[in-house]
Amino acid sequence: MSDHAVLAQAVRAGQRLALARLLSLIENEQPQGEAALGELYPLTGRAYMVGVTGAPGTGKSSLVNELAKTLRAKTYPGLHGSRPPAVAIVAVDPTSPFSGGAILGDRIRMRDLAGDAGVFVRSMASRGSLGGLAHTTSSVADALDAAGFEVILIETVGAGQAEVDIARHAHTTLVIQSPGMGDDIQALKAGILEIADLLVVNKADLPGAENAVRVLRAALDLAGNAGGPAASGGTEARWQVPILQTVATTGQGVEQLVEALLRHREYLQASGLWRERGQQRVAAALDARLRDRLAERWHAAQPDGCYPEMLARVVRRELSPAAAVQEMLGDGPAPDSAARLRAAQAGVRR
Repeated sequence: MSDHAVLAQAVRAGQRLALARLLSLIENEQPQGEAALGELYPLTGRAYMVGVTGAPGTGKSSLVNELAKTLRAKTYPGLHGSRPPAVAIVAVDPTSPFSGGAILGDRIRMRDLAGDAGVFVRSMASRGSLGGLAHTTSSVADALDAAGFEVILIETVGAGQAEVDIARHAHTTLVIQSPGMGDDIQALKAGILEIADLLVVNKADLPGAENAVRVLRAALDLAGNAGGPAASGGTEARWQVPILQTVATTGQGVEQLVEALLRHREYLQASGLWRERGQQRVAAALDARLRDRLAERWHAAQPDGCYPEMLARVVRRELSPAAAVQEMLGDGPAPDSAARLRAAQAGVRR
């Protein structure tokens, strides 16, 4: 039996060390990890993926910690049922400028989950990826799905409005706000609000919490308070985005948040969106991998010095980036921006 098959079998058997090794191989894009995930892939597609996003300082890690504890406290219909659901946490941390790895701040806040065999926490370095996720987050979530975790909480870096990629990688997207951080105004801007299936005002014990709720409700009313049509046909009622208040440090409101998450899960399944969002997630992962492979092949096929020379021409402002891509892909010679500029300046002088 090959090494990757042995690794996949160990993950299926519930061996935590094997799972941790597989996740490291996937994160480092090693062939053995990709092969083992290929063995496990038929077992994926069953977990409930919950994305947790919001600006830095809103208490995402603390709230994810409380969510995991609450989910593990009792059984829930549809989430195994006979026992509390197994919960995995994928916490995407900013990349350390020194080691290149995750800073692991989330692990510090989630220490009280240690010792629970039904919880698995994995921190990942963003490694410069934009959108709040790491390059291999989707594959890591697939591995955890195959390992038998019923709920996977994916916590993003916390980059603000640009952090919308999570909506393509989760069934339910939870957007966290908090009072007194300027997030009330940020909430009125499109991107981050439009991806929310649930809105949470965390740190609701602080002054300004009620005002934050009012601003969010006004923003939702302005947008129609909908998280999108129920399905492609739009025959079901649209999901009305709830606004909940929590205090993660005490657990206040977290039970109600779990209930809202499960209501949204039921809605997705009843409306057909569960399957649709699952397809969107697979398509997003496939497109990203395809882009990466095509870029690698293109670079490998170029004569030595071709790309650096084209880059130098763009830096010298002789070509625009769009014109350079046109020429590199063989869509015809790119117009020389510098030559056009010199001709225009000569015409002006005449």
